[in-house]
Formats: sequence, C-alpha cells, structure tokens
Amino acid sequence: QFHKYIRTLPYFSCSTVLNRELVNPASMKQALIASARRLPGVNMFEQGHGKLDLIRAYQILNSYKPQASLSPSYIDLTECPYMWPYCSQPIYYGGMPTIVNVTILNGMGVTGRIVDKPIWQPYLPQNGDNIDVAISYSPVLWPWAGYLAVSISVAKKAASWEGIAQGHVMVTVASPAENDSEVGGELTSTVKLPIKVRIVATPPRSKRVLWDQYHNLRYPPGYFPRDNLRMKNDPLDWNGDHIHTNFRDMYQHLRSMGYFVEVLGAPLTCFDASQYGTLLMVDSEEEYFPEEITKLRRDIDNGLSLIIFSDWYNTSVMRKVKFYDENTRQWWMPDTGGANVPALNDLISVWGMAFSDGLYEGDFTLADHDMYYASGCSIARFPEDGIVIAKNLKDQGLEVLKQETAVVEGVPILGLYQTHSEGGGRIALYGDSNCIDDSHRQKDCFWLLDALLQYTSYSMTPPSLSHSHSRVAPPAGAEQPLPQRLEGEG
Repeated sequence: QFHKYIRTLPYFSCSTVLNRELVNPASMKQALIASARRLPGVNMFEQGHGKLDLIRAYQILNSYKPQASLSPSYIDLTECPYMWPYCSQPIYYGGMPTIVNVTILNGMGVTGRIVDKPIWQPYLPQNGDNIDVAISYSPVLWPWAGYLAVSISVAKKAASWEGIAQGHVMVTVASPAENDSEVGGELTSTVKLPIKVRIVATPPRSKRVLWDQYHNLRYPPGYFPRDNLRMKNDPLDWNGDHIHTNFRDMYQHLRSMGYFVEVLGAPLTCFDASQYGTLLMVDSEEEYFPEEITKLRRDIDNGLSLIIFSDWYNTSVMRKVKFYDENTRQWWMPDTGGANVPALNDLISVWGMAFSDGLYEGDFTLADHDMYYASGCSIARFPEDGIVIAKNLKDQGLEVLKQETAVVEGVPILGLYQTHSEGGGRIALYGDSNCIDDSHRQKDCFWLLDALLQYTSYSMTPPSLSHSHSRVAPPAGAEQPLPQRLEGEG
C-alpha cells in the first residue's frame, strides 16, 4: 500500500497544487513527513514518521514555502517507546558517545550548502552545559539532501549529577536562487534541532558491560553462515548480531537486571578497560589485530573480565554448506563458521584456553534449567585450576557430513577461570550463542548469562556450577589439533 501511495502522490500533488514549481523530491518528502500521523507504541525505526495522510500532505504542499528541514526534527533520549533504543538507557560521564544520524532535506533546490558550521547552543537553565555535543556534517547538500551526525556525551562536571539536560543545534542551509533578482542570489533557511537527554551518575565498574560489535560481521559483504545449522530455510547470518536487533531480548534483560550496556564499534585498542567490569563477545566473526590481542591480555591482567559465547567452526562442514550464487555465478564458500574460532583461540591462547572444531547439538539440564545446545563447539583446552562443565551431546558434524547419528559423552561446553595476576579479571567461555540470540532461540539461557556476570563482575562463583554433578577435569587437549583457518577456497 505504501508504494501505491508514493506512486499516486506525485500525480495527485502536481496536478492540483497551485504552484507546481515548488514540488520536488525534497518538498514532497517534507510534506509526507510533516503530515504523517505517528503510531502509538512503536519505535521510530519500525514506523519512521508514522502513517501517511495524503490529504494533509496535499494541504501542506499547497501552502508550501521553500525551506530546509530535519528528519528526525528533534532528539529526545527520554521519549519511549518512540526513541527506542536511545531512550532505553540514560547517558553518563565516561560512557560511549550516543550518535544520532539526522537527514537534512533541502526543499529550496537540488544543490545546497551548510553556511558556516552547525552551532550547539545549550539551554543553561535546563542544564544544557552538562552535555558535550560534537557534529559532523555534509558541507554540500546534493541531491536535495545531506546529513548531520550528532555525537552526545556527558561533560566531566556532571560525573555525579542526575537530571535532564537540553539545548539545540542550529543549522543554516543556503541554495542558489532560480531567480537571480533574489537578494544575494541565494535562498537561506535556518532550522533548529532540539536535544533532550537524561543523565545519571556514572555507574560503578561492576555494573558496566561492554558489547563488542566491531568483530561481528554479517551478509552481504561476505558469506557468513547461520549459527544454527538446523535452520536450513535461513542460510545466512544477516541480522548483524547487535544488541538492538537479534540480541534485543538479552539487552532488555540485562537492563532489567541493573546493568548498563555499551556498544564498542571500534577495535579493542579504542576503549578504556578500567571503566568496564565485563567485555561481552558473542558470535564473533572478525579477525583480531595483534595489537588488540596484546591490549586485551593487559586489560584482563588489570581487572577487566571477559565472557565469550562462541559457535560452531568446522572446515569440512563449511565446505558442505557452500552454495552456488545465481547472481554472481560463483560458488560461495563461508568466510568463517558460526563464529571465527581460530581467531578466538588466538585471543585466549595465553591462558591455555581453546575451542575445538567439534560440532554438537542436544537437550540437557544445567542447574535445574532446561537447555538446548544448537550447533555449538566444545572447549578443547582449559587451565587445570578452572571450572569446566560437560554434557552428553549429539555429534552434529557427523550428522551433517555423513548422515549418521552418534552421542558423545562428556563434551566440555562451559568454562570459568580466575586469572592469576593480582587484581586480575575472570574469563568465562560457552560454546553456543543461540540461547541468547532471538533469531532461532528455542530455550533462553539468560539465567546463565546472569550467573556468568555475577562471576565476572563480582567474583561470585555460582554454587550451581562449581558444585555441579556435570563438573569435569579441564581438558588439557595437548594432543588434539586445534581448528585451522580455511585457506585457498573460493
């Protein structure tokens, strides 16, 4: 229906609007946005500006004056649910900046420019000086549009302050006038972008969780296969593995438990580890730079903890799930498995840890919770003074490759370890991420994530795990070869 309305509107507006010269792609979009009716209970990424209203759009176009506008027209990080996920967590000093992308629509002409620079003007009576706003923008607007990237962070003086802060960004857009008799030969329009945020005191380190987004990759830049191999009707891992997409339930659970979750969209060398209790790595596909590996080891020695939810990785299975792409007329070989286990092994090898290339699946019970292991790997090596939990699972790799069924006893799937350095952090490994992923989850394991965070953030070892009947001696695995990268395939 939407596309039908979009096709109908140009004919409808151009044939009846009094001044047809004012109708252009930007002015038409401005009219659609200004006339749309917002839907209740739905966030802006799901509904945009709301439900189209063609009659109101026509009325706006009929009295339209060429101007610039912004989409969204304001930033209110306190307005839920429309501004979700921005409104789901207050901001605080030392946190990752909140970045909002704003589109500039220029109804004055196909080309335009931003005059001088956008200006941040804090409202001092409304505590606007408690936030710092940085702006990047497109100096030239073409065709019909440009952008503002607004980065919002809390000023140092508000590290222990709580309240609402407000201000606005002012932008002036100029476009060449079609009629040279216009003053200065240009049309100008000034627009304001109001900003409102909620600030809280900086949370304690133990309550701060950093989600590693930088090392999560998705189709289409490469062929990243699904994490659960049983879901054959959905072969590509295309959700992005982000806390606001297919890990949304997990994110909301962590918020309900009082944790503050931030997203790291840069290499591991680009964050201050002393600010965070736990680094959470889930289903990572990207490689790690040597500098990242070195820094993470130093960070964990200094008190940062690490939780890794891995996934399957097996080169034989990867060859099995390749497919012929009709568009590119090429065979597509996976760039990695469900997760990049060789890269993860490089990251954790200094502590004598490693994941295997085993591929396992099955139901089991852990700490009185029903669990499902969906296409996960096992732990191949772990320090002898660590805690390891093992379960009996099906060999899914054998099933995929040879259509045979076999049960493997004592598959190590969970490991907990306290590093030896004074004041050092803790490490927890689990071989499957599907139980915290919304995409194909059958049984959630948020309780396990809670238990692991109690261990990593507060050094509280869950008795249900340390005294579990499923606890086994950590695997040395010295004689077992570790998975290697798939080279020379294409």
